[in-house]
Amino acid sequence: MSRLLVASVHVLRIMQPTHSDRPLSCRTLIGCGIFICALLTLSGCGTFGSKSASSKLVQFKQDTSVGTEDISIAAVGLVGVPYVYGGNTPKGGFDCSGLIVYVYNKAADIKLPRTIQLMSAKGRGIDNQPPAPGDLVFFNTTGEKYSHAGIYVGQGRFVHAPSAGGTVRLEQIDSPYWAARFTEARRLTPP
Repeated sequence: MSRLLVASVHVLRIMQPTHSDRPLSCRTLIGCGIFICALLTLSGCGTFGSKSASSKLVQFKQDTSVGTEDISIAAVGLVGVPYVYGGNTPKGGFDCSGLIVYVYNKAADIKLPRTIQLMSAKGRGIDNQPPAPGDLVFFNTTGEKYSHAGIYVGQGRFVHAPSAGGTVRLEQIDSPYWAARFTEARRLTPP
C-alpha cells in the first residue's frame, strides 16, 4: 500500500503546473482526490480477497489418498455430459447436486441428499488437511455459504456441473473465480 501512496504523490506532482505561482484548480484537486481514492480502494480489495482465498486453498498444493479414488475417476468419466437443471443421470444430464448424488451412489454406494445445503452437513470438514480425490468441495456462488459443489479429483482440480447451457467440466480450484468463492472441503467415507 505504501507504493500506492508514493505513486499518488508522484501523480500530484506531475499534475502541478510548471509555474509555481499558479494554484491548482478545484477541478484538478478533485480529480486527483478521486484518482487516489480509487487506487486505495482497488488496492484494499485486491489484497483482502487474495489473502483469504489463498489461505483457504493452501491445502490443495498437495494431495493425499483415503481410498476414495473411484469417486474421482467416476466423476472425470462424466466430463462433457450436458448440464440439465434437475438432471441426475448421464443420459438425462446433470445439475451440480445431481452429478454428486449419482457419482457417490454409483462409485461408493454412498446415498446423499439431493440439495447442496443438506450435503454440506454430511461427512466431516477437512479444515487445513490435504484434500483427497473424492472429497466434496463447496462454493458460495449466490451469497449462500453452500450454493454450489463439485468433486475434488486431485492436483488442484474438481469436476462439477456449473450452469445451464454448459456441460460437466474439470476445472482448477485455484482459478480466480473458484478460489474467491471456495467455502470448504468435506470428506465422506464409504459405509
